[in-house]
Amino acid sequence: MIIWSAFLLGLLGSLHCVGMCGPIVLMLPGSQAGRTRFLRSRALYNVGRIVTYVFMGGVVGMLGQGVAWAGYQKVLGIVAGSLMILSVTVPERWIETAVRSLGLQQWLGKLQARLKSLLETGTDRSLFLVGVLNGFLPCGLVYSALAGSLAAGSAPGGMLFMALFGLGTAPALLATAMAGSIISAGLRRKITRVVPVGVVLLGLLFILRGLSLGIPFLSPDPDKMKSGHQHHSMVDRSTEPHLEAPPAGAATSIIPWLID
Repeated sequence: MIIWSAFLLGLLGSLHCVGMCGPIVLMLPGSQAGRTRFLRSRALYNVGRIVTYVFMGGVVGMLGQGVAWAGYQKVLGIVAGSLMILSVTVPERWIETAVRSLGLQQWLGKLQARLKSLLETGTDRSLFLVGVLNGFLPCGLVYSALAGSLAAGSAPGGMLFMALFGLGTAPALLATAMAGSIISAGLRRKITRVVPVGVVLLGLLFILRGLSLGIPFLSPDPDKMKSGHQHHSMVDRSTEPHLEAPPAGAATSIIPWLID
């Protein structure tokens, strides 16, 4: 459930992507007159984003794996859900203050300048790199997804989580590229207001999973499920027919009869 919730988060969050990343998508070079070139360039951009997401998911998944090895597997869901909720409820001005305090403004300025340079180049390679660098831009939705990849509890799990998340966001961005200016900036801003509600609900689901309240499907208890499975296996073995071992010498006594 945790892994496949990544795709759900991507689909839900794609509305946010339309509002935040839509302007970058609309700035990508190329026109719909050359449809093949147009679609290829947008696909390369999305592949670049997903590559960055997968890389970050692997790093965060390794952290989750360390926590799981320490015996705190259930805590991962609670922490991940809490981080998802915080990522969409913390005021934006707090995030801006944190960026300034950490001295990240200069780094972000260089990143944005590099993005502008690559957009002007317009080659397939540059559009792929635009996607790669765009994946590193500050984004509350991406932080929510990374919190989910933490709950995956392993590097491969975190990579898979972020890959599915990225795939979930791709259709809306491609549709934005196709629609062009049909989606106004005002509509994009309205859409972004809906996304936090869905992220909070998904975060609450992660917390419930971590609490292991014994609620089927919603908050199952892995320990009870494991003990129930073991008990079921013991009952099954007890009902199996008991086969007694043949008396000693039975096999040797029947062999001459078979030969005859």
